[in-house]
Amino acid sequence: MGSTASVKLDKTARAAGRGEAGIARVGAARPGVKLDKADRIILAELDRDCRVPVKRLARLARKSRQAVEYRIGRLVEEGVITSFNVSINPHKMGYKLYKIYLQLRNVPAERKKLMEYLRTSDIVYWMGECDGVWDLIFAIFTRSDYEFYALKNELISKFGKIIVKRDWGMLVDVKQYPKAYFTGKVAPPTEFAGEVARSEMGELDYAVLREIVNDARVPVTKLAAKVKATPATVAARLRKMEQTGVIIQYRIGVDLNRLGLEYYKAIIHVDKYTEEDARKLLAYVSALPQVQYFIRDVWNLEPEFAVGSYQEYGEIMDRMRAEFPLVIRNVESVLMRTDEWTPGFKNIMRPVKLMRLGPKVGKLFEA
Repeated sequence: MGSTASVKLDKTARAAGRGEAGIARVGAARPGVKLDKADRIILAELDRDCRVPVKRLARLARKSRQAVEYRIGRLVEEGVITSFNVSINPHKMGYKLYKIYLQLRNVPAERKKLMEYLRTSDIVYWMGECDGVWDLIFAIFTRSDYEFYALKNELISKFGKIIVKRDWGMLVDVKQYPKAYFTGKVAPPTEFAGEVARSEMGELDYAVLREIVNDARVPVTKLAAKVKATPATVAARLRKMEQTGVIIQYRIGVDLNRLGLEYYKAIIHVDKYTEEDARKLLAYVSALPQVQYFIRDVWNLEPEFAVGSYQEYGEIMDRMRAEFPLVIRNVESVLMRTDEWTPGFKNIMRPVKLMRLGPKVGKLFEA
């Protein structure tokens, strides 16, 4: 789970496996794609900053600009690159993030209704279908604990008959790691969530975010034309949102299955967990090239890994248990089958004011 807003791709990218709803099929069986050294360099740099100029990519990959542009197009067409993303931090926009975990009855029609309800609720930040101890995990953003309480109650009242088991947590912070599977190089993570703050943002800031979320590689000149401002003004607004932490990073979405990889989330329940334990465990996880995210909520720790097989994931967790026997009480594991960034971004990308909770609690905001 991340903070990554899905980009709307062209027809070749949508055909490759990710559409406008931002659903990445991370567990679907598809033929693998072979990457050469230049491909891996290009992908790693795009993941670091997908707004990187082609000229710089050409220099790093030791290819011509035309060759780099062709390779990027091919990687999109082959379904390796599924999106060009803007990572945003809702906590810097005055929102809190909560996660809900559901185990569901095998009633396909009702499951479909639940998924559609969440996609159209305007408050879902991220959702993923799973295999394992949970069937569905999703995050919602709200302005207050009361809103979360009301939303949770509405969800249970509507779909309680198919909910076998449920749990929830409030997000504390998230470490987002570079995709080391491209080059094998481990690098420090970026961080989001954290303290909730209301960054000063105007109509133009939200307009810029709306446009760039849908096209993270859009040139500043084109972006400026869309929001009816000068390129210098737009560039300054982007820098300000980067400095305040609203924009965390510009990166790519990747179909792991095209690379022969699987995606696992470990939900770690802890016993003793001092500040020293936290420091050591974070350092340990951060040194693993397979780690993609390290999520802390008020109760649990949730590292997420891209691996070649369940065997590899199991060995990672066995070593972690042996290294931290007094910290880790038990581990619940899930295989993530989808990774979806939903229409809730339509609300978070515009100035909002809180409405009174009415009959349709899901529609919390108005422009």
